[in-house]
Amino acid sequence: MTARFDVAIVGLGAMGSAAAAHLAARGVSVIGFDASYPAHGLGSSHGDSRLIRLGYFEDPSYVPLLQRAYANWRAMEGRLREDILTITGVLQIGLPDSKIVSGTRKSSEIYGLSAETLDAATLRARHPAFAIDDDEIAVLDPQGGYLRPEAAVMGYVKLAASDGAALHFGEKVIAIHPETDGIAIETATGRISAGKVIVATGSWIADLVPDLAGKAVPIKQVVAWYQPKDGFVTTPQRMPAFIRDEGEGGSYFGFPAIGVDGIKVGRHAHFMEEIDPHAPNPPVDARDTDLLDAFVRHRLPVAAGLRVRATTCRYTMLPSEDFLIDLLPSDPRIVVASPCSGHGFKFTSVVGEILADLALDGGTPLPIEAFSFEAMNRFIAAKGTQADLENPSL
Repeated sequence: MTARFDVAIVGLGAMGSAAAAHLAARGVSVIGFDASYPAHGLGSSHGDSRLIRLGYFEDPSYVPLLQRAYANWRAMEGRLREDILTITGVLQIGLPDSKIVSGTRKSSEIYGLSAETLDAATLRARHPAFAIDDDEIAVLDPQGGYLRPEAAVMGYVKLAASDGAALHFGEKVIAIHPETDGIAIETATGRISAGKVIVATGSWIADLVPDLAGKAVPIKQVVAWYQPKDGFVTTPQRMPAFIRDEGEGGSYFGFPAIGVDGIKVGRHAHFMEEIDPHAPNPPVDARDTDLLDAFVRHRLPVAAGLRVRATTCRYTMLPSEDFLIDLLPSDPRIVVASPCSGHGFKFTSVVGEILADLALDGGTPLPIEAFSFEAMNRFIAAKGTQADLENPSL
């Protein structure tokens, strides 16, 4: 007889493990599968730290979800009796009209968030780790900080298991078969049935959701750690986490010295280099380290010294760089979650709640209208129309 569960989860990374914990806490029968082990190095949930901030420059519509995420992170910490979220403040640095600075100020104004604008002289005096041009400013989000991704994923796994979820690591899901009375999940070792299924497999999501082939694109992301030159100015008390707008040069992010390896730095989306999700992560090469080394020399000259190490992880980018959290149009018993595009980890605690809502109720009171298949396809169509207008055929 095939085992039967209320909800099956495919992929137990950040989003899948959070969904498992939220569902198990509601008393439903949950089973989860992951082809690897928790917080493994081929996903997007390793590397010691992830930014979290409230004044969201990408779009103000994310702010209510962030407010819920903060509450959920604190509730999680309470159950685990462990620190997951640490407040350092987050500095958004750039020209006043840059996307990051202007977007942060807009979100802060709309939602009445605490934010402090620092001119170049004030930033240099208060936070000497940063080099800033005279015409630049910084917006300090005092509620920003960082999350510990490995601890978060392991924490959700622990909570899910303690509330009764059956979690199968090292067991790959080969196929999902919709049937009249449920969804069959076929793995390398067996078969189970579930009323609903959540697919949250990160860079491998197109394997099980063909609708996302060519749309959910895995790319190489490189981060590096640098030995502090000055242990005083690089402590979390004196060096907030940061995002820096370099205009056409892209945006960079970083963290103070919060671990033994020192200051962590990366460039968002790096070189947008597409990778094969089924192959090992490509190695860090000289092009990667030259880029980050140059940024550190230019923007953190007082703070960062020798590079200690560098590593590769993955982004899974969607066309608009927004999230996708929706019921599969062809079968609403299947919930699809690709809520990252390189800026999703901070939302893990609320995305888990949303996925539980969708699996159990078919909807959620939380604002996710912009993260639908329809919105994604509308963006793709509009982008195609714009390209046709700019490059008409002869």
